[in-house]
Amino acid sequence: MADKKRQLVHTNLKENIAYLKEELGIGKSFDVIQLDVEYAGREMALFLVDGLVKDDIMLHIMKLLAKLEPGALEVDTLKKLVKTYIPYVEVETTDNLDKVVDMVLAGPTALAVDGLTEIILIDARTYPVRGPQEPDTERVVRGSRDGFVETLVFNTSLTRRRIRDRTLRMEYMQVGRRSQTDIVICYIEDIADPEMVGKVKDSISKIDTDGLPMAEKTIEEFISGRHWNPFPTVRYTERPDTAATHLYEGHVCIFVDGSPSVLITPTTFWHHLQHAEEYRNKPLVGAYLRIVRYVAVWSSLFLLPLWYLFAVQPELLPKAMSFIGPNDPGKIPLFLQFFLIEIGVDVLRMAAIHTPTSLATALGLVAALMIGQVAVEVGLLTNEVILYLAIAAIGTFATPSYEMSLANRLVRLFLLIMTAAFQLYGFLISTVFFFILLTRMKSFGVPYLWPFIPFNPRAFRDVLIRSPIPLKNRRPRILKPQDPDR
Repeated sequence: MADKKRQLVHTNLKENIAYLKEELGIGKSFDVIQLDVEYAGREMALFLVDGLVKDDIMLHIMKLLAKLEPGALEVDTLKKLVKTYIPYVEVETTDNLDKVVDMVLAGPTALAVDGLTEIILIDARTYPVRGPQEPDTERVVRGSRDGFVETLVFNTSLTRRRIRDRTLRMEYMQVGRRSQTDIVICYIEDIADPEMVGKVKDSISKIDTDGLPMAEKTIEEFISGRHWNPFPTVRYTERPDTAATHLYEGHVCIFVDGSPSVLITPTTFWHHLQHAEEYRNKPLVGAYLRIVRYVAVWSSLFLLPLWYLFAVQPELLPKAMSFIGPNDPGKIPLFLQFFLIEIGVDVLRMAAIHTPTSLATALGLVAALMIGQVAVEVGLLTNEVILYLAIAAIGTFATPSYEMSLANRLVRLFLLIMTAAFQLYGFLISTVFFFILLTRMKSFGVPYLWPFIPFNPRAFRDVLIRSPIPLKNRRPRILKPQDPDR
C-alpha cells in the first residue's frame, strides 16, 4: 500500500485542533468528541470516540490532572505527563497528526497540549463484546466451553492463556486503506517455519483494498487465491484449544478484529476432517470416530453418483446386489429427481438459517412432511432417492469444516451431472478429475493431499487413525519445524 502522508504536530494547540477537527469530522459525527480542558494552567484538548473509551479510566485520569498546581508542567511537560501524571499502562506519544487521526478512530484517546510537538495517546479503549461461549459448529461432549469472540485482544488472551511459551509471537498489522482493520499474525517462533511465516506476512501486506467488510473471509480471498476452486486452503476455528494445538504443530494463525473465527494456515485436505471430539476420548474410541467420519464424508461424495450409475446400468451389479435400484422409477427421470432434491435441501438449509429459533421445529416438520411423504405419494420422488440423499446429507453435516462440506456438495453435483451425461465413463472421468484437482492444489506451498500425495507412511497413519498422544512425539514434517524432536 502507498505510504501515508505525514502531517507534523505544531507547537500551537489551535492549529492542531483545527486539523484534527477537520480530519475527524467533529461536529459532523455525533460520536466523535472534542473536549477542551485546562490543567496546571496549560490549555489542552482531548479527542475520543464515544462508546470506544473506558469512561471510568478517563474520569480517573482527568481527576488526577485537575489536582495539578499551576506551574507543575512548566519544565519537562511531556515527560511528566507520560511518566508521572497519567497513571495508565498503555500510553505513547507521536508527532504525526495523521497517526493521531487513525488511532482516535480505532479507540484510543488523544491528548493535545499547547506548546508540545507531540500528542499523547492513551489506549483506554473498550469494545462491545459478548461472552466467550462455545461455538455452535465445534461442540464437544467434554472439554472447554469458551470460544473466540469479536474482540481481537480477548482472542489473543484466550490463546496466550493456553500457550505460555516465551517464543509465542503475535505480530500486529493493519489492513484496509479506509477501515484500518487490526490483524494479528500468531505463531511459535522456534517451531513454525520462518519461510512459511514470511509467506503469510507478505501475502497480507500486499492486500490493497478499502476495507474488510467480511473480516477473515475477505482476508482468505486475498491470500489464498484459487477463487473458482471451491475447496478451502485455510481452516477456520472458533475454539482456542484447536488454535493452540495447530500452533504447537507449527501452523500460523491469523486473528482479525471483529471476527470470532481464526484462520489457520497452511492446511491440507485432512485437516478439514479433524474434530476436537476425537481427541477428547480414548485413542481407540477416537480412532473409531475418525473412521466413521471418513466413511460419512466419502459417502456424501460418491454414494449418490454410484447409486444413480447402478440404477441406470444394472448390468454393472453382481446378482447378489441386484436389489440396488428403484423399485418404482417414478414419473420423472431419476437425475431430475436428484437435482430437485439437492436444490430443495439447500433451500431448506438457507431457510433454517433465516428462521427464528422458535420456528425452527415447525420448519423441520413442514419440510419433512412436504418433501418426504407428499413428494413420494404424488410420484415426484421415489423412496430410494430420499433414502440415499438423506445418507449423503448426514455425511455432509458430519463434515467438521463447513467450507469443506459446501465444496463436497458441489463436487457431488458435478459427479452426478457427469454420470447422468456419460454414465460409467462420465463417473470415472469426473472422479479422476476430482483427484487431479486435489493433487494439484497447495496451501502456501504445502501439497493439499499430503501425506497421501506425496506419500509419508508415518504421517498418513496418524491421518487415518487417531494415534495416542504420547506416541506423537514428533511434529508433522510437512511444516518443517526448526527442531522436530522438541
